[in-house]
Amino acid sequence: MKTFAIAALLVLGLSSCNTMIGVGRDMRQLGQGMEHVSHGRNFDGSEKAQEQEAVPTY
Repeated sequence: MKTFAIAALLVLGLSSCNTMIGVGRDMRQLGQGMEHVSHGRNFDGSEKAQEQEAVPTY
């Protein structure tokens, strides 16, 4: 029973490491995307297309 409890804790601990790594990667990508947007680029870092002047139609 003692070995089962240790094995269960070990499995839970290792699986949570992968979860935290994924959360860390997501947060890093979110931060990079926000930085790109604040510098006037698209979220993925590519340059924004030139916006054409809106001509009113009557």
